[in-house]
Amino acid sequence: MLSLSPPAYFRLTRASALYDILIITPFATPWTFALLYPQLSNLNVSLGGAPLPASAPVQVLFACLLGSLVLLWASLRLLRTSVVLGRFDACGRAVFALWMAWALAQGGLPLLWCYFVPELLWAVAQAWPVAVARSARRPDRRRPHLTLVSGQR
Repeated sequence: MLSLSPPAYFRLTRASALYDILIITPFATPWTFALLYPQLSNLNVSLGGAPLPASAPVQVLFACLLGSLVLLWASLRLLRTSVVLGRFDACGRAVFALWMAWALAQGGLPLLWCYFVPELLWAVAQAWPVAVARSARRPDRRRPHLTLVSGQR
């Protein structure tokens, strides 16, 4: 199976973080979410679904909590890119995709395909094997805690 070089994997992980920042920023505050929600409803209708129900304050709260946490997580991956964080992100995306698949199975939310497909693709991409340099294959007993981090030698 083909594997990615560490620099290619770091670019991929940073790209996924930038994607998250672009996609999730409107979910980060009640004001931006209020602007986004009618657009999501219109998209759902144009894709064959029903208009989304009016959002209750508790739904806005959870959307903003999720948005804020994802922005923080994306910032960490962008600033401290590593294979470990990419792998954790792949797991998180797989879980998000699972819950989106569950919601899709309930029906009425075709707009979720716009989030589900990229989520699944990013999960697969970040779970892809990474080539390890020959010298890095033997563990260094003096520094066993080191992980492969972008820009670190």
